[in-house]
Amino acid sequence: MINFADRTKFEDIDAKTVDQLKKHLLDSIASLFFSLSQDTPKKLMRQVADMQSSNKIIPIHQLTVDRAAELYTALIRYVDFMDNFLGKEATCHPCDNIGALLAACDYKGLTGKDFLKAMAISYQLVCRLTQKFPVMAKGFDHTVLLNFSIMIALADLLGLNKQETHHACGMVACTVNPFVTSRAAYTSEWKGFVSSCTAFNCINKAFLAKRGMTGPYSIFEGPMAMNKVMEMELAHNWNHEEEFELIPRCMLKKYNSEVHSQALVEGILELQQRENFTISGIKEIEAAVFLTAYHIIGGGEYGDRKVVVTKEQADHSLPYVLAVALLDGQVYPEQFALDRINRSDVQELLNKVTVTTSFPLKEPRKLVTHIDPYTIAYPDKMMGKISISTMNGKKHSIEKEDYHGFFTRPLEWSEIQKKFLRLSNGIISDSCQQQVLSMIHDFEGQKVSELMEIIQRVEIAD
Repeated sequence: MINFADRTKFEDIDAKTVDQLKKHLLDSIASLFFSLSQDTPKKLMRQVADMQSSNKIIPIHQLTVDRAAELYTALIRYVDFMDNFLGKEATCHPCDNIGALLAACDYKGLTGKDFLKAMAISYQLVCRLTQKFPVMAKGFDHTVLLNFSIMIALADLLGLNKQETHHACGMVACTVNPFVTSRAAYTSEWKGFVSSCTAFNCINKAFLAKRGMTGPYSIFEGPMAMNKVMEMELAHNWNHEEEFELIPRCMLKKYNSEVHSQALVEGILELQQRENFTISGIKEIEAAVFLTAYHIIGGGEYGDRKVVVTKEQADHSLPYVLAVALLDGQVYPEQFALDRINRSDVQELLNKVTVTTSFPLKEPRKLVTHIDPYTIAYPDKMMGKISISTMNGKKHSIEKEDYHGFFTRPLEWSEIQKKFLRLSNGIISDSCQQQVLSMIHDFEGQKVSELMEIIQRVEIAD
């Protein structure tokens, strides 16, 4: 992995991939701005203030680089409207890498070209690791893999040599290894902050390695290392097989909900428009999904998804997002306000939703993955079927295999810009919005600090 990053030059990244990276950056910055106005991320800001004996939130530009990395990562992640990559046995959010890279580039006075190269390295690494070393299958959160993707991408930005990078990877890999239970029911606020802890740790340990601190050197293959502990083997030729071919398989969200719900949210809205049924006339909603979606958001191994009283429970509940999509015609941050979540109309409707897999058998998993057609198709397709039975005896159905935002139907620049303008509205001025759009379109020629200055100027109400 370190050799792959070491040999990469910006010119190795084709123009189409660079363009996609900039789209994902804009999408992430949209979430970052929105989160600056939210109460939960302010808990992190107030914690930093408490440790500095301040009774006010510390201005962003006064944060140390590791604390800035932590905050930027949390702000991007909190709203849960960010990008995804899907492996057969695990998923990840590649944009979890961005906050640390922005903080490092700002600290070192680097350019957008430097950032985009590091972003490409981190995206490819975390996606490949998700494919080849699916820690979620062993009960660990996918943010474990950020220890390597963030750190290796940071190395060039912060001036670490290969040996220092190797030691730094060892240190972080033996420090932050969260469990996937952070995403299970009852889903808590920490779901949106796990990756920020890793970002903080990577910057922090990179500086330690630069000072000569040594860390475990054989993280995957050595005694009691990850291969043994997780009962998997990371077998991949990083020197000769690795390019940037996984970045085009990264996807953005059209709806503000867990990624595996996207196709069915789109489907239920299309079905309502096509059939024009009334909400009051609905008797039952059945959602047939692939195994991963069933377990994470449908009430399987990750727990009950019909007990929904908070944002974190709601955005990971397929019954909730389907119900609120029908009622409101959209799934955006306002659908996760507490008063909206706990209103009787959506609570009643979500209890009419039944989630199952397309093949009735759910265990044993290894067998189901070979006989359930929706699960076989995943992750190349995001198969799902919505069937709505009405009081008058009619049944309306729609089957989906992807959504607008999936890698087979990616969002266009204009659509991502619209999302950015909506999420940042009222947080930065119209002129600042246009500045950000212009900067990111031509990010290779920009100083990263110029973008960060706009973020750091935002007044945050305490």
